[in-house]
Amino acid sequence: MNIQPEPPTRREPRPPDFALALDDLRAVTAFAVASAEQVLPLFEAHRPHDSRPRGALEAAAAFVNGCRRSRAQRAAAAAAHRAGKEAASPVPFHAAMAAGDAAASAYLHPLADAAQVNHILRASAHTIRVFEICPSEEEPGGDLVERIASLASPLLIDILHRYPRIGGGTNRVSQLVHELDARLRDQAPTPLTRDNRVMEQR
Repeated sequence: MNIQPEPPTRREPRPPDFALALDDLRAVTAFAVASAEQVLPLFEAHRPHDSRPRGALEAAAAFVNGCRRSRAQRAAAAAAHRAGKEAASPVPFHAAMAAGDAAASAYLHPLADAAQVNHILRASAHTIRVFEICPSEEEPGGDLVERIASLASPLLIDILHRYPRIGGGTNRVSQLVHELDARLRDQAPTPLTRDNRVMEQR
């Protein structure tokens, strides 16, 4: 008897836990771009002929400035991440990863999952890591987390409060995500709208 295997069960997409408008996504991506663009010159100093991280930031900026979210952000993010993995030293690696994460942030999901905080803050954490490894001559030392946190808009902080806190990880970037998350949550969020209280009312 020839028994055919049953086709795999298709998982239904998880319903959203709260509202996340395009303007919210643009605020998240704007913060990521404002962070990552600071270290792009350091990547290009190491790999001047590799345009993938710059392409990722351009795709992210296009979305921030009103273009539709499209496959361009996903493809550019993946390309920048590959550029980082091909880099031979930590500075261009983290700079490229910051650019890739900035483009990927356009696809933040409205799910009450602490892992989503990485989509909001990981580009900034990679940026901070670059400055830890290669301090800026204009601003040596100082509180790097506060420097990046100062770029956050009130809307970005409001969005962050819709997600659970993220714990500290074992590598430095995940630790920086945790530190930045805590620092931003210490700032007062803007009032939540009724739609954004869906999760709290459950």
